[in-house]
Amino acid sequence: MKKTAYFIMSILVLSLAGCKTNSNKETNGKLNIVTTTTMITDLLQNVGGDAVNVVGLMGSGVDPHLYKASEGDVTKLVNADIVFYGGLHLEGKLVSVFEKMEKTGKKTVAVSNAINEKELIGSEYFASNYDPHIWFNVDFWKQITSYVAQELIKVDPENATVYKENSKVYIEKLNALDADIKATIDQLPVEKRILVTAHDAFSYFGKSYGFQVVGLQGLSTATEAGVQDVQELSQFIIEKQVKSIFVESSVPKRTIEALQASVQSTGFNVTIGGTLFSDALGDMGTKEGTYIGMFTYNVTTIVTALK
Repeated sequence: MKKTAYFIMSILVLSLAGCKTNSNKETNGKLNIVTTTTMITDLLQNVGGDAVNVVGLMGSGVDPHLYKASEGDVTKLVNADIVFYGGLHLEGKLVSVFEKMEKTGKKTVAVSNAINEKELIGSEYFASNYDPHIWFNVDFWKQITSYVAQELIKVDPENATVYKENSKVYIEKLNALDADIKATIDQLPVEKRILVTAHDAFSYFGKSYGFQVVGLQGLSTATEAGVQDVQELSQFIIEKQVKSIFVESSVPKRTIEALQASVQSTGFNVTIGGTLFSDALGDMGTKEGTYIGMFTYNVTTIVTALK
């Protein structure tokens, strides 16, 4: 029988309060880091390098908005020296866990703390009042890279040089990524830069690269799309002559398929342009399993389908 999220949280807090074991750093010389989303896992692997062990709670295709802590997650979190998560209520079901962990003395870091709130996209429909999909702004991700390095140095000053050098190298790669993205998008006429997806995860991307972005669901996939939402978006697609719409790897495709059917019932043909990675990276070991590979794949898919 599955335990409720509340019960899991209670177990976690009690375990943290009573656990007096040595940290991983003390036993094998490496920080034991636990991360939530695949994007953060990839980032910590790049910045931490060989000086850390990184364990991610969520895998490919996992929706962080709806994720619930499992019994196995409790063990991972208890054994962590430091935990990195997105923040801004991205991991909605885990917010209480991280708040309780802080009270027990376990160090947790919300990577969104690196970003000035004035630069965030607000939303009256989301719990935090800010869009949590900050990884779709490459400049934000560079700021977060530096912030993560600083937080690692605080808990592991012996490897400060490693973290500084790794973050510098990774930021250079992110600069190259940004240039490549802009070059690819330049192939697409401005009037065709309309991105319709399953949920509203790409607003930072749109703001950065000049796309009008429309999601069928809200910022959180916990928000259901109704019949009126489908009808209104169908009309928008027809009026704007949008050629393709996109499903997402972490969101059931039935909502976009319903949207496509609604549009096609009027005689206008809209295709499904492909599957985008929004709240999770691709499979580990693939190009799309890295942040840079995911972003490159998404942009190529979008531009190819909309041209």
